[in-house]
Amino acid sequence: MRILLLTQWFPPEPQQFLLDLATSLHKRGHEVTVLTGLPNYPTGVIFPGYRIKLYQEEVLEGIRVIRVPLFADHSRSAVRRTANFFSFALAAALLGPFLAPRVDVIHVIPPLTTGLAAWIISRLRGIPFTYEVQDLWPETLAATGMVRNRGVLKMVGCFALWFYGRAACIRVISPGFRRNLIGKGVPAEKIRFISNWVDTDFYRPLPPSEELRGHFGFEHRFVVIYAGTIGPAQGLGCILHTAALLQDIPDVLFAVFGAGIERDALSKQSTERGLTNVRFYPFHQTEQMPKIFALADVLMIHLNEDPLFSITIPHKIFAYMACAKPILAAVRGDVADVVSDARAGVSCPPANPSSMAEAVRHLRDLSEPERAKMGANGRRAATELYGRNALIARISEMLEGVTRSGLPREPAGDRTL
Repeated sequence: MRILLLTQWFPPEPQQFLLDLATSLHKRGHEVTVLTGLPNYPTGVIFPGYRIKLYQEEVLEGIRVIRVPLFADHSRSAVRRTANFFSFALAAALLGPFLAPRVDVIHVIPPLTTGLAAWIISRLRGIPFTYEVQDLWPETLAATGMVRNRGVLKMVGCFALWFYGRAACIRVISPGFRRNLIGKGVPAEKIRFISNWVDTDFYRPLPPSEELRGHFGFEHRFVVIYAGTIGPAQGLGCILHTAALLQDIPDVLFAVFGAGIERDALSKQSTERGLTNVRFYPFHQTEQMPKIFALADVLMIHLNEDPLFSITIPHKIFAYMACAKPILAAVRGDVADVVSDARAGVSCPPANPSSMAEAVRHLRDLSEPERAKMGANGRRAATELYGRNALIARISEMLEGVTRSGLPREPAGDRTL
């Protein structure tokens, strides 16, 4: 089977799971091509070695990657972020039909705007496309504050439903996402719940490096690590308030690794408040993260208090589990259930510094064997339930089923956008 992965983001951006998907499908005997943009996430600056031009090609781990130009941005500006999304969609729609090889199916990765390019290529080539719901639109736009205009949000919601109606199949990453789409009228038989996965060979328990511990200043500290995007959805201001409540325990340290539009403001606030138990570290490449996770006593995840985030399961949680560290999950709903079901850590309400502080105290007071057991439970769940091969096999089966059934029927009387 010949597959085109259509995605705005792809490594060397920190989207390792997309490279996992491409290489695993390739190993299953499929011919995989990726159509993507110039790497610029999460800094909003085009990575070294790339430049704006009509298109460029490279090969990553045996996968042909075709890159088209876009407006690079990852700022607070809704106008600039919109330009970022639509510039890729436009470039992919205009250039994709000429640059992409003949394929049997297109698999589309968010953002939703990428779907416009998928639909155009699909109609021109006469091939079906599938869509992967990693974020719900317009809910994500509202929850992150990127868009507040009700009219715009309604328009985005209408486009999402229009797009879902034309996809041959839709993959969702959580049970909550499936319920949400069914509630919006998407046929249940079109939706496949296939969890995100983790490469348990890459994300694995490692002995902590004393040299690296010294480099980051972690000696004699109880280290709680957050790693990932630092933006409105993550609500990491809660860490600062929690740290203020824990100043009576000198060895506790919150280490925040990553980049995002709120990083500089939070770092400045931490300095202004004189919080010596919070440190911000730069974005690190994916290949360095298992070594960094090995330095943690606890790995934490936090998402803002919002109904959307109670049904969102970030890929990060599976990487944490695979590294066999206890998890502090300051979240509600599906993510909390993943951690609880695996007995891999503790949960507390999001945006609640007192509850988070209590959870940190509890984890710190546990013995090392008790924390190690939590980590081992998480590792076992990651291996048995969220392993890459089994879950990507299900995606492969979904795509093969779509190629057999072909293009979905256009809704009667509605053949245009």
